[in-house]
Amino acid sequence: MYQKFNKPVNAALHLILVLSITACASQNKFFDTLDYNKDWETIQSNLPAYPQPENLLEFDSGPATSLRYFIDAKSISVDEKRVIRYSIVIQSQQGANNVSYEGLRCETRERKRYATGNNDIRSWVRANTSEWQPLEAVAQLRAQRELAKYYFCPRGLVVGSPAEAVRALKAGVHPMVIR
Repeated sequence: MYQKFNKPVNAALHLILVLSITACASQNKFFDTLDYNKDWETIQSNLPAYPQPENLLEFDSGPATSLRYFIDAKSISVDEKRVIRYSIVIQSQQGANNVSYEGLRCETRERKRYATGNNDIRSWVRANTSEWQPLEAVAQLRAQRELAKYYFCPRGLVVGSPAEAVRALKAGVHPMVIR
């Protein structure tokens, strides 16, 4: 009796194992369309114009900071892989600016820096490290967490267009979010 019961169970377990392996193998690996296997010149040609003061939209990055955070409205894009890209300007109380071009993946709650700004020549420079980082793993990414939670990834979803992201920034929060 044990052998009769054991054969169907073994067959079912074998089938489950084969289906699991097939499902894992068929999943698409995420490749970032902006910079995957591309040289800097190609990436640079796809970067937005350097941020202009008249295009900056300030957003609230939480109470525990003396810095001001802005997104360049003209730089926001949402691609077919649902990556939101934008230029962010971080301003100190003394008026010094740090500028970078970044991406957010709402699905995985990750951020990537593609380029940093050179304010002297108002141009982009390749980021030293350009890897996807979990937003929760890096304490310095508080502004990006707030940006994802309240503006670009409401309830874990991605905004459908740059216009929707701009509306959320102008309103101070995405309409799907209760602050």
